[in-house]
Amino acid sequence: MSRDKQEPRQLSMRLRYQGRKFGFEVAALRLPNGVEGEFETIRHPGGAMAVPVTGDGRFVLVRQYRFPVGDWLLEFPAGTVEDGEDPAGTIERELQEETGYRARQWRDLGRFPLAPGYSDEHIHAFLARELEALAEPPAQDEDEDLETVLLTEDELRDAVAAGHVDAKTMGGYLLARDQL
Repeated sequence: MSRDKQEPRQLSMRLRYQGRKFGFEVAALRLPNGVEGEFETIRHPGGAMAVPVTGDGRFVLVRQYRFPVGDWLLEFPAGTVEDGEDPAGTIERELQEETGYRARQWRDLGRFPLAPGYSDEHIHAFLARELEALAEPPAQDEDEDLETVLLTEDELRDAVAAGHVDAKTMGGYLLARDQL
């Protein structure tokens, strides 16, 4: 890829909102072609996700209601990287909290941007294997109502085709599929 184009020049920035997990800001930019405009960005600390696979080859996902899209989605377990936490620690904790499973084998699959048109969030993906069900799963976060779902690879592909899966899950599956 060529990187010989100039980057936009920031003229000003104003923060509109700082929430518990992310911020929202508006920046005035001058593009390399001279056009000026305001660009809105969600600032996010990043996330971590697991692609958990059972010994018999099924994927462990969670089903949860996502208010912004008004629907129940199937997703690989994931969470926001907390301040001072590394992504591997984030996903080890989230896998247990969200699914009631622990993984004994982890492989870093890399990271990717989720929605670069309006957010700086990158998600770190990990393949989780050698899963074991916890005798007593930790309590879920108060604001989560999750159901653990196990799907075969064909069922996962069908769910993707039907629009029942989020983008991070599709990206994680693509990063993991050659290692399954």
